[in-house]
Amino acid sequence: MNEILSWILDTVSSVDPVWRTLIAGVAMLLETSILLGLIVPGDTVLLVTATGVQGPVQYFALALASIVGALAGESIGFMLGRYFGPRIRHSRLGRRIGERHWQRAERYLDRRGGIAVFLSRFLPVLHSLIPVTVGMSTMAYRRFIAWTLPACVIWSFAYVTAGSAAAGGYRELADRLHFAGYIFVGVIVVFVIAVIVVKKLIARGEERHMDGAPENEPAPERE
Repeated sequence: MNEILSWILDTVSSVDPVWRTLIAGVAMLLETSILLGLIVPGDTVLLVTATGVQGPVQYFALALASIVGALAGESIGFMLGRYFGPRIRHSRLGRRIGERHWQRAERYLDRRGGIAVFLSRFLPVLHSLIPVTVGMSTMAYRRFIAWTLPACVIWSFAYVTAGSAAAGGYRELADRLHFAGYIFVGVIVVFVIAVIVVKKLIARGEERHMDGAPENEPAPERE
């Protein structure tokens, strides 16, 4: 196990840090963009690239790149929604997403406003649809960014910390423990399970705001 894992981590580390950082940033941009976000595993790319982090400079550079990439992707989604929202929604690709998902995103935003923007970063499907849906609403861009920024920061630092900490711990133990590789895998598995549990808890808690009869709550206003 140690030999295989060491080879994988060494391969990731051998990639120029600048390229690793750019790859993670682009992956997050695509992951938060409309439609592409449904198929691009940005979180997986970020976790893998984080295993190659060596030192605080690379750590913060990777986290910053992922945050900027996520914000750029969500900003693109917002602008697409602002200028082309109805066309996207009724396009062939928009129809493949399903009208139900569009309605859920719209209803969720109407009922929860900025909180929906923040929490959608941790919800499947909605993390790609909410930026476009916000663009089609009356919410101002600066309000949208104010709510999505902290979510992107939490998301990015969580993944970068988990990947870099697990890989760093493994490198320290690899020469002393023959089962160090299993510890590394265990840490990653625990992190992934924790992320899944958190997502499910958030989804369960917010489900009532996405489905059911409309509530008499004012829609977010443009600032």
